Amino acid sequence: MSQVQNVDWIRAEGLTKYYGDFMAIRDVSLSVPKGSITYFLGPNGAGKSTTLRCLTGFLAPTSGQAYVAGHDMIEDRIAGCQELGYLGESGALYPDMTPASYLRFVGGARGMEKTRLKERMECVAHDCQLGEVWSKPIRKLSRGFCQRVGLAQAMLDDPKVLILDEPTLGLDPNQIAIVRELIRGFAEDKAVLISTHILQEVEALADQIIVISEGQLRFTGNLEELKEGRGLEQRFRELTGTHPPSENEVAA
Repeated sequence: MSQVQNVDWIRAEGLTKYYGDFMAIRDVSLSVPKGSITYFLGPNGAGKSTTLRCLTGFLAPTSGQAYVAGHDMIEDRIAGCQELGYLGESGALYPDMTPASYLRFVGGARGMEKTRLKERMECVAHDCQLGEVWSKPIRKLSRGFCQRVGLAQAMLDDPKVLILDEPTLGLDPNQIAIVRELIRGFAEDKAVLISTHILQEVEALADQIIVISEGQLRFTGNLEELKEGRGLEQRFRELTGTHPPSENEVAA
């Protein structure tokens, strides 16, 4: 079994994925070090979700390699998933469960020992501010609370790596602020990779920015390097040839 040998807890090398004749991503290489937040930025259909699914082992790439906490996600996927917390764009919650019963179910499915599970449920309930909805059916929760439940399941077994796909999509400004603070706190000792097309998110939290368009990487660097003294939206357009939606447009 491979072990962690460097501080890049998320790493991709030449990831390429075809669906039949359609190239979803080509030659995508990236790395995310411990203690940092990397934003994976691109327009809809750019290849962000496909890349994340290859990184998490959900999809096998046509070629290339992906590593989570040093584990090859093709050859050693189970070990890699044990170090990974993932929140997909759809959330994948069970509406008839409560946050408490859902997290208990998730912990059981992951084989967490009962005492450890109880401790971690208490911890994520506190960190994700779920106390007031702890025993309410998930179907009755707001979008913001559902996202917090999703973050709680991603954090349940205290993984080294967090991969989040559009975690603030559809949230109002107050809900976005809460989720941002949660992510900022989580990132202190983890590697966090977040997919988005909302430029305001990038300016608020990013240590590193990766831009993808039409399945290929266009930029890797920090915010100032990306902006080059110009507006972020202007640079996004130059790199992707698109007009990014604003937060208001996404929420509409």
